[in-house]
Amino acid sequence: MSAAATVGPNRASGWDLTALLNAADPKASLAERQLWLVRLMEWLRRAPLDGAAERSTPLPVLRLKHLLNVLQRHDDHRAAVGALLARFWREVDTVALFADFGFAPRTNFFGELGQRLRLRLLPITPQTQDLGELFALLFPSERDAQWLEAIDDETLARLAEALAPVAAHGGSSREPLVEGISYLAAAVRASGHSGALRQRMSAELLADDPFRQLARAAERLGERARAGDTAALLQEARYLRALLDACRRAAASVRAHLEQYGVSVGIVFETDQLRARCDRIEALLDALLAPQPARELLRLIAMLAREAQARRGIRSLFARHYSLLARKVAERSAETGEHYITRDRAEYRAMLRAAAGGGAVIAGTTFVKFLVAAMGLAAFWSGLAAGLNYAASFVLIHLLHWTVATKQPAMTAPAMAEKLNDVSDDAKVEAFVDEVAHLIRSQAAGIFGNLMLAGPLVLVIQLAAQAAFGAPLVGAQQAEYVLHSITLLGPTALYAAFTGVLLFASSIIAGWAENWFVWHRLDSAIAWNPRSIALLGAARAQRWAAWWRRNVSGLAANVSLGLMLGLVPAIAGFFALPLEVRHVTLSTGQLAAALGALGFGLLRESAFWWCMAGIALTGVLNLTVSFALAFKVALRSRGIRLAERSRIDRAIRARLRHAPLSFLFPPKDSR
Repeated sequence: MSAAATVGPNRASGWDLTALLNAADPKASLAERQLWLVRLMEWLRRAPLDGAAERSTPLPVLRLKHLLNVLQRHDDHRAAVGALLARFWREVDTVALFADFGFAPRTNFFGELGQRLRLRLLPITPQTQDLGELFALLFPSERDAQWLEAIDDETLARLAEALAPVAAHGGSSREPLVEGISYLAAAVRASGHSGALRQRMSAELLADDPFRQLARAAERLGERARAGDTAALLQEARYLRALLDACRRAAASVRAHLEQYGVSVGIVFETDQLRARCDRIEALLDALLAPQPARELLRLIAMLAREAQARRGIRSLFARHYSLLARKVAERSAETGEHYITRDRAEYRAMLRAAAGGGAVIAGTTFVKFLVAAMGLAAFWSGLAAGLNYAASFVLIHLLHWTVATKQPAMTAPAMAEKLNDVSDDAKVEAFVDEVAHLIRSQAAGIFGNLMLAGPLVLVIQLAAQAAFGAPLVGAQQAEYVLHSITLLGPTALYAAFTGVLLFASSIIAGWAENWFVWHRLDSAIAWNPRSIALLGAARAQRWAAWWRRNVSGLAANVSLGLMLGLVPAIAGFFALPLEVRHVTLSTGQLAAALGALGFGLLRESAFWWCMAGIALTGVLNLTVSFALAFKVALRSRGIRLAERSRIDRAIRARLRHAPLSFLFPPKDSR
């Protein structure tokens, strides 16, 4: 067994530096030499020191000083460690660290996601010549970058002096920097010339073709660096920096295109990779041109250590690259949500009428729901039939320009978040409170309108069926089940909150679908595709394109919501999760059907009033959960932080004290 394999923690005194140095064997195998380096870095982070330590200096820096002192006093250890490091420097692919580490190998979002999952879930082997792969083992801690940057100038000078012979035996220390710049410039050129980015960049910024010039400038810079021509090197570096700025500006122009024509996460990711490579070239240039390169190299390694930590994060990857998509989804929902906010009595009455129409359709939906339940289908098919029933009803309501109250919050939340971009003074806070009152009043009108027609209409149909056929459409057995299921004494609150999550999810799907529609320019395809024109005619194709552009979001929201309300409980039941949905308007229709089946004597029973309380709570949770989730996404997508939250809370409480009815009914003065 090699000496390197015997190195390990001493349980009594922690990591033993003497044993570690004795195990330094330049003739050991590649894996053993790399493992020795990994254990040396672990010793720097973990091993105790003899004597008092200055607590103001990070312990790894103190241990580094101790290591340098030991090597200075013991020639045999210094020779062995130097030979091992020299062989490491000769054989390892240093360019891979500078040019490839931290970047997705295929410039692909899902490829990078798979790579990060592999780094988190699978162990990393030290048996590699790729310094980029080994780097994650050498610097696995979140604090590595901090202690690297805390190394003082004296210690850094001693470290550079100790490593100078290593670099001399391993070749020029500048060559990996030069090669890294060249490889990165080639990658930037390839990304800049890819069709996905080139077609979305500003034509003015691409007029001089900075991406092609960048690769040529990097090659010339390498030639000047190898020739040792300092003056020419500095001149080429200035030109290269100017080209990097031009490339970054061109990459930034992609965002403006995405804002206008729809967002693709893949394009956002590729653009970020391009800009990150430009930043890495800048960092390599700083290290290459620095009069004292040791400090710049140390800063570069610290930056790479931070990148090693960032690459382990799955959440950060999604947060960064989905933020723009989330913003576009929220903005498209905000455009829709503005239609659901009433600000005067005329709009309030229009909302009541639209909600009443929606309530009438939901009354029919209620009877179809009972019919589906009576058919006795298997769980999945029953859920699918119920989902199609809901989806058809919601689409009909949408096409008739009516509304369902519970769909409002997820749409109006982004519109409200837009108002929070600036609440810097009292007047703007009051304006926001006005919007809050408008919003709550609009949702109240939606609920009032839905319930004042859904429940009574179901009850009238039940009584009419009883008079005409001698039996109601919904029988006593189904009525008893309703009283048992929607009561406040059961899990109604949980199911209502879960339904609020589905309402929010439908708004996200709607925004995503509209973004997808815009991104692929389907409205233009419908209007101008030769087959569309031949089939529909030019004028009708234009009308169809405009219709789909207006309605794609609403159709996606309604169809997805309906199918989720029907299918999600069925799928959850397959996994033994007893989830159901509780929708305030549907529950009201069900309770009205139960009243029609069991008679008005039910009004004297407590079970009926527990169900009424359950419906009230269902309405509150449907609204608040969907609104809260949508509002949170809208805030995060815009980067808004509620620093003025206390002022807003005080203003809302003051409005509640002085004008509580303004949250339910519109004031006479519409201004």
